[in-house]
Amino acid sequence: MGRGKVQLKRIENKINRQVTFSKRRSGLLKKAHEISVLCDAEVGLIIFSTKGKLYEYATDSCMDKILERYERYSYAEKVLISAESETQGNWCHEYRKLKAKVETIQKCQKHLMGEDPESLNLKELQQLEQQLESSVKHIRSRKSQLMLESISELQKKEKSLQEENKVLQKELVEKQQVHKRLVQWDQTQPQTSSSSSSFMMREALPTTNISIYAAAAGERAEDAAGQPQIHIGLPPWMVSHING
Repeated sequence: MGRGKVQLKRIENKINRQVTFSKRRSGLLKKAHEISVLCDAEVGLIIFSTKGKLYEYATDSCMDKILERYERYSYAEKVLISAESETQGNWCHEYRKLKAKVETIQKCQKHLMGEDPESLNLKELQQLEQQLESSVKHIRSRKSQLMLESISELQKKEKSLQEENKVLQKELVEKQQVHKRLVQWDQTQPQTSSSSSSFMMREALPTTNISIYAAAAGERAEDAAGQPQIHIGLPPWMVSHING
């Protein structure tokens, strides 16, 4: 049969309680040593008996080092918990403040839009009126400034376009003058060519005609010298008389 389940409660018998303490203490110290060796863990075990006697176990017998590490960890954890709780409290307070600001802004916006004026008294209405008048003045001032800036910019553009237009007009006039000169030159060139050619023809024609007339005269003289002269319509006695 197996062992029965032990009921966890204080042992009333003093002797039995002391025996159980000794056995469990030894087992606990043994288990602490085993987990330290097997798992390479830093273990610190502290046991006080009912009479106040101290029993302890520490890895590599460095209980002070383990306790110091425990204190640092415990302190850091406490600080972190405290900071988180403080931060949470600050966030709650900040949330309430922001919520109140949002409600106030929404209310003012409704009043500026002319909604729910019944909830305002005379002084609040006067303040709202002054605020609206001041806002209108700022808006008109800004509008005037923008209009002046726009007019100034347009004037600069107009001046720039006028200067470009003058330059283009000047270039157009120059091109027209060049074109006019080219047209005049084209018109005078054929007349000059025709007059020079006619002059050359007139210079060449007299010499040509003289040569032609001289050649014709020479041919006629040769013909007359080589052939006997024939006198048509004269009597023979007269012809013989002329030849003799």
